[in-house]
Amino acid sequence: MVFDWFRRRPASPAPAAGDTPPTASPEAGPTPEPAPSESVPEPAFVEPAPAGATPATDQDALAWAREAYARLKAQQLAAEQPAQAPEPEPAVAAPAPPPAGAATEDSASPAPAPPPGPDPSTTLVAPVSLLEQAAAKRAERQQAITDAAAAITADAATTPAAPAQKPPEPSAPVPSRAAEPQLGAFDDTFTWSAEVLAAQGRRVEDVSLEEIDWLGRLRQGLEKTRQGFVSQLLERLGDDPLSPETLDDLETTLLRADVGVSATDHVLDALRQRLNREVVDPAEGIRFLKEQLRQILDDPSQGSASPLLAPERGRLNVWLLVGVNGVGKTTTLGKLANLAVRSGYSCLIAAADTFRAAAVQQVQVWGERSGVAVISNPSANADPAAVVYDALGAARAQGTELVLVDTAGRLQTKHNLMEELAKVRRIVDKLAPEAVVESLLVLDASQGQNGLRQAMAFASSAGLTGVVLTKLDGSARGGVALAVASEARLPIRFVGAGEGIRDLRPFNSFEFVEALMAG
Repeated sequence: MVFDWFRRRPASPAPAAGDTPPTASPEAGPTPEPAPSESVPEPAFVEPAPAGATPATDQDALAWAREAYARLKAQQLAAEQPAQAPEPEPAVAAPAPPPAGAATEDSASPAPAPPPGPDPSTTLVAPVSLLEQAAAKRAERQQAITDAAAAITADAATTPAAPAQKPPEPSAPVPSRAAEPQLGAFDDTFTWSAEVLAAQGRRVEDVSLEEIDWLGRLRQGLEKTRQGFVSQLLERLGDDPLSPETLDDLETTLLRADVGVSATDHVLDALRQRLNREVVDPAEGIRFLKEQLRQILDDPSQGSASPLLAPERGRLNVWLLVGVNGVGKTTTLGKLANLAVRSGYSCLIAAADTFRAAAVQQVQVWGERSGVAVISNPSANADPAAVVYDALGAARAQGTELVLVDTAGRLQTKHNLMEELAKVRRIVDKLAPEAVVESLLVLDASQGQNGLRQAMAFASSAGLTGVVLTKLDGSARGGVALAVASEARLPIRFVGAGEGIRDLRPFNSFEFVEALMAG
């Protein structure tokens, strides 16, 4: 069964009989099925535990992580092992040949049958079990791999460096298969990732390696923000109960992390009310702070049916990606297309960024990597609205479920360009009134409060419904997510923490706050 990465659960079953299935375009070709190696177990998504739930003890969490690691290790070894062909049972060894020069008068005639009972001249080999045979073969393969690695290392040390190769042309095809995540050591990163999944009510048998890998990269991506936020916070808290002076220091720390004035005031007001009722120790203060941060992030999406944004199956969904220059709109679009294909959706890309040089070619490369058709206009400076018009016509004719629209980067202060963006939105509403339209602002996390001003300006022109936060791995201002949620009142829909095609995932406030506050 295909795993729906938008909803983080197995995909819905196929439409019932009588429903009109989506047809493939003869020009674009059928949408490729996800590769077998990219399939994952079928975990059932469980909502995070409520804020007041009693967490598991450290010993229980560690045992849970050890069991999860053992299961993933066994799955990886089973995937790496080739199928073992059945081998015949070992035969009895032949008797030793007669000594040289012995009489051989009756050598041409059959030898008489040996007398009953054991014969000292005949050696019996005990049968070897299949498990022992498999263990021996694994040991031989492991030794061969070790010897080959040692030989490669020795050759690399003695072989002169090869001349630098000419870099590929921009239009060169990019490999369509992304690198599979590999299970590393049972270290602090794995333990933390497993504990985060366990705290959300996940079962050991439902954990996939790709989720563990993503959580580790999210934690690493927020490292710069955490170093300037959590380290100072822990230093100020110390071992003493929270005091009004500690809250003043916390206010400075939150503002420096670009959490925003509104979110900072909300957190401090809640802490002051708690201090007025009881004495709060540092551990309880951290837990209460996490709860308040999650509440700020979840508040904009409380009115929606689901905290996770996912295309609706069986109908047309149009997602517009907007934002200023250089925030990573095209890269985000390519990652979303890959996420859609791996989740079993039929997808189409509209290359409506007709102003930037080589923008259409870049979109086409991302389409090749994900196996998604791209609708574009080869003429220079084509009308973006016309490209969107053609893409919507093709999507409705083919029964496509998701259309991703790449738009040109523009400053929020450029009135004419913002009006053009509003024109694209009107085309979508007019041509496909039945479509579910999402307008997502791609926001560079390193821009801090400037990103918040962008969100305010784009919200009025493009009718924003959510935010995609990118480049968390290169920013010390990951707290801007809280500012966007509290002041712009926009839900964070996706977060990107890397440059790979799989380094984009639906936003989860529990995981984000845990990664932000990880010790």
